[in-house]
This record gives sequence, structure tokens and C-alpha cells, in this order.
Amino acid sequence: MIPVCEPVFDGNEAVYVADCMASGWVSSVGKYVTQFEEMFSAYCGVPYGIALTSGTTALHLALVALGIGHGDEVIIPDFTLIVSANVVIQTGARPVLVDVDPQTWCIDVTQIEAAITPATKAIMPVHMYGHPCDMVAINDIARRHNLYVIEDCAEAHGSEVNGERVGGLSDAGCFSFYGNKTLTTGEGGMIVCRDPVLADKLRLLRNQGFREPRFVHDVVAFNYRMTNLQAAIGVAQTEKADDKVTRKRWIAQTYTELLLDCAELELPYEASWAKNTYWMYGVLLNEGFGAGKDAVMHHLKLRGVDTRSFFCPMHLQPVFIKGGSASYPDVRGDFPVSTDLWERGLYLPTGLGLTRPQLEVVAAHLLACRDLERTV
Repeated sequence: MIPVCEPVFDGNEAVYVADCMASGWVSSVGKYVTQFEEMFSAYCGVPYGIALTSGTTALHLALVALGIGHGDEVIIPDFTLIVSANVVIQTGARPVLVDVDPQTWCIDVTQIEAAITPATKAIMPVHMYGHPCDMVAINDIARRHNLYVIEDCAEAHGSEVNGERVGGLSDAGCFSFYGNKTLTTGEGGMIVCRDPVLADKLRLLRNQGFREPRFVHDVVAFNYRMTNLQAAIGVAQTEKADDKVTRKRWIAQTYTELLLDCAELELPYEASWAKNTYWMYGVLLNEGFGAGKDAVMHHLKLRGVDTRSFFCPMHLQPVFIKGGSASYPDVRGDFPVSTDLWERGLYLPTGLGLTRPQLEVVAAHLLACRDLERTV
């Protein structure tokens, strides 16, 4: 089986983890936590990094630290992982859905202003599958309406907008280091930001609100701390961040070369102002391709090629359709692009360890699916 993604540990991970274990500092205090925060925030071009347990907790903590809560609204893309909606709901605020751009698959900036109400407090764009959002336009809208911007960079380590890396293009940039991410610590996350006051607040809230005198608390907070063990892996991964991004882009370029002549496929896009890091290489099956998405994915699995469907849009999530909370998003709108991506989109194996022969096998099996209806 050629997996969709596998982590690659080809640097100093084992050395740093062994050092961490020998030192005895394996929980949330230790030199590697600080080093990882400093290295990764510098990689993003911002001064502050706050290491956390996951990308999900990073998004939640950013919202809480910026004062988002009951009665507020946060604009998110309809086409995203359900985490985007969940973290907003968990603050007591309400997600407001906006359709996405058919080329970048990121939030459609031309539809954002129509979604703003007096209750809107923030925009939370998602850099989808490695392609960055149009942050210039989003930040312009946010400034004019006095809104916060929180970047969801979970899938976009090293992606760029006009030569600037994502994460530092907003009030807070939130990253995931889950096992399938370009940089991984197994589980883990980080918020990067430019504001020292916000950074201090984030550190306080991630650590149960501990400060002097100890065990005397004046805020309700969380345990969202990353361990020194995870951070040790993160340091080693960040040391090779440029190589990993280069490898991702090579995988995407190879797929494009192998699939470009297939008119029945729509391949990933890269805007002129963007650097797409292709966390996953996604394709859309046109009507003339043959069988539908589910049949193609089943066919590929039988031949040893693992795939994943594109994300199910928020307006099609049963939990939100069923309702039950005033904080759930309104799913009654029209979201044609998100629906189309869900119906036609899947992504191919895009792990950093893949070789060209493996990519050729994947491409060949995918192209063979054009005749699937006639052979099954």
C-alpha cells in the first residue's frame, strides 16, 4: 500500500529525544520547548511562538485570548475540516459560513463582506491543502471593519503570500504538527504572533493560568502545553523545514507532469502571488473522467494506492443540519463551490518519503480509472 502520508524522521529527531530523556525533562518544561518556539516563529518571520498540544487547541486558544465568546460571530470557509467550526462553537461564538474560491479552494474574499454583521469579531481563513488565502484582501477587509484575523495554517507550513510566510500575516497564525503534516511532532501545535502582550496572554492561558504567587489564579485557563519530548522532535523537523517544503513541491510538480495531459482531471492551482506547499495533492474528477469519486477511490485502494476524499463542507455536516444550538452555523445558504469540491475531489499520496517510481504508479492507476465504468 502506498499511504496518503507517512512521517519522515531523517534528521536529529532521535538524538534530541534521547538527550531530552537523559536530562529527565520530558514534560512541558525544558530547553527544547523554548528552542522550538524560537526556531519555528523565526521561520515564520515573527518574534513569538507559543507551543501547544495541537492545531485545534491553537485555534481555540487564539480565539479565547482575543476575547471571542458568547454572542460573537467568526467568519470561516464552508469548505474546511470541522475543526474550524468546532473551536468557534466551543468559545460560545457562532461560525458564519462563506463559500470558497474555485481555483485556490480557500475562502472567497469577494463574499466575506456580505457575511459581516454587527456581531462579527474575526475572520478565520484556512490555507487549504497548502495554498495560502488572499491575505492582502482579507486583511484589508478586517482593517476596514475592525476585525481580528486568525490564520489556520495547519496545512501550510512554509506557504507564502507575496514572498512572506503564512502565520505572520494576521493577529495570530495557528499551526498543527500532527503526524501527517509537513512538519510533525506526532501531535502538537503552535501559535505565532507579533504582539508581545498577546503572546504573554497565550502563555498564561495555555498553562492553567499559573503565575506568582503559585497556586493563586486570577483567570480560568487550560492545559494546552506541549511536552519537551514533542518539542525535541519539532526542533529537528524545523532544522529541515526548507528541504521538506522543497520536497513537497517536487512531489506536486511530478504529479502535474504525469497528469497534465488528462483533460478529465482538474489539478491544483498556484496563484501568481502565492507559494503553494501542496500539503496534499488534490484532484477534481470531471464529468468525462469515468466513474465517480467513491468508485475511483475504491479502485485505487484495491491496487495499493491510499487516497482521501476532500473535506465535507460545513453546510452538509449532519450535526449542524440537525441543529440544537444557537452557536451552530446557519447551513441554509448556497455554497456551490464547496459542494462541488466535496463531490468531485480527492487527494493522492503526498508523503515526503515518496519516490518517483511510486508517484508514477499512483498516476498510472489513477489514469486507468478513466475506463472504470466500462471495465467494472
